[in-house]
Amino acid sequence: MTGILDPGTDKRLERSCGRDWIRRAPAEPGIERIEAFFTGHAYDPHRHDTYAIGFTVSGVQSFDYRGSRADSRRGNVIVLHPDEVHDGRAGVEQGFRYRMIYIEPRLIAEALADKTNALPFMRSAISSDPRLLRGVSRALIDLDRLYEPLERDRILTGIADALLALDTSLPSRGSLAVSATAVDRARAFLDAHFTRTVASEELEAITGLDRYGLARHFRARLGTSPYRYLTMRRLGRAKADIAAGRPLAEAAFVAGFADQSHMTRQFKQAFGLTPGRWQAICH
Repeated sequence: MTGILDPGTDKRLERSCGRDWIRRAPAEPGIERIEAFFTGHAYDPHRHDTYAIGFTVSGVQSFDYRGSRADSRRGNVIVLHPDEVHDGRAGVEQGFRYRMIYIEPRLIAEALADKTNALPFMRSAISSDPRLLRGVSRALIDLDRLYEPLERDRILTGIADALLALDTSLPSRGSLAVSATAVDRARAFLDAHFTRTVASEELEAITGLDRYGLARHFRARLGTSPYRYLTMRRLGRAKADIAAGRPLAEAAFVAGFADQSHMTRQFKQAFGLTPGRWQAICH
């Protein structure tokens, strides 16, 4: 594990020494991977609609989560559940460096489809479980390339199985009535139409569920609400465009936000950074 937990410093990051930075892996469906370094304050309170799973490479990574402070050190695994509010800051003067993978809940649900209909949940954000450490280390060992298809399957299965093993409260498959087909239809529709307003009646028509039943099933399977999922798809598009240098107002319009200020509010709530700061520190 030594090489994995100490990924080294490439030349691009050496030039960034002394200031905050974020490095992103190539984008792929349902997964985002980053490495970052921060001194002092890193993120305001925010929440993702993904699992955020990673490890601290150096320093102390401190954050508030579910009503208490957490401090992650080298060798600890961090697991943040979808829609749980958290922030981020350095726990020591030297700052902290970490790697993180963000996984859409549908991928975890698919990986566990033959075992449970519910999403695994860890009450503690920090773990030293060796199965989880192995899984997330494999996922984050190389940020410079896309996964090969079979590699991606192995990584998702390993992480999902480790999460399942750590949540003994999960019901077995069949004991929770979640309409997976209906939720997947709603998710696919939102993926295709996130740049416009989507009416509740549209989702009712394609799923066969009323809006309240769909909201319950959607959260059970994907860990968030349909509207939150829609908003995060818009933010994902804006985030990529902003990192590529697109002007903020244009990025907001293309992603389907009412205006730049609307995007800025949602962006900060989701990622703990303003769009301008994201653009400034993203490599």
